[in-house]
Amino acid sequence: MKSQKIIGITGGIGSGKSLICKIFSTMNIPIYDADSRAKYLINNDLFLKNSIKNLLSKNAYLPTGKYDRKWVASQVFNNPNLLKQLNSLVHPCVHKDSHDWVKKYSKSPFLIYEAALMKAAGDNNMFDKVIVVNAPINLRIQRIQIRDKRSEQEIKDIIARQISDEERLKIADYVIENDDKEPVLEQVLELYEILVGQVSNLLQKTG
Repeated sequence: MKSQKIIGITGGIGSGKSLICKIFSTMNIPIYDADSRAKYLINNDLFLKNSIKNLLSKNAYLPTGKYDRKWVASQVFNNPNLLKQLNSLVHPCVHKDSHDWVKKYSKSPFLIYEAALMKAAGDNNMFDKVIVVNAPINLRIQRIQIRDKRSEQEIKDIIARQISDEERLKIADYVIENDDKEPVLEQVLELYEILVGQVSNLLQKTG
């Protein structure tokens, strides 16, 4: 029985999951940002870069060597099969990277893995528990408008392509309400105590 716990955290765009991760990081909990790491690997992992070029052509990267996100999006947006093939290249690379990261922080009581897409804990993944950060859609739209300077329609289109809040809440072991009403810091601190307590109990059983 492992004593370390790996906690997934997810939420729709504008829910504030990155804010929650920042709070956890101030308590020295390592954070793995799957989306950021995927972008890094796409730009820096030579094997992955070559695989993407073989799939989509050299146009997937600019002459500078940087991934041309807009061009790639234009190719896969209305081609689900091509998008699936692209994901089949990126996801295993991120999977390996995340497992290397877990080994690196083997002495931390628990780890936080942040991703926009996630399955329930134990559903063919490494997670022991899943946190869902929840917020009303109208508030999420306001936040994204301020953060990204996108139009309301653009944001609604992005939200429509994501899974619904109802579906996301079904996989939640814990829910943090980031609705500007419930104090977020108190919720995170309470959850931190719960998670540390669970690890302590495991250590006592295995000690």
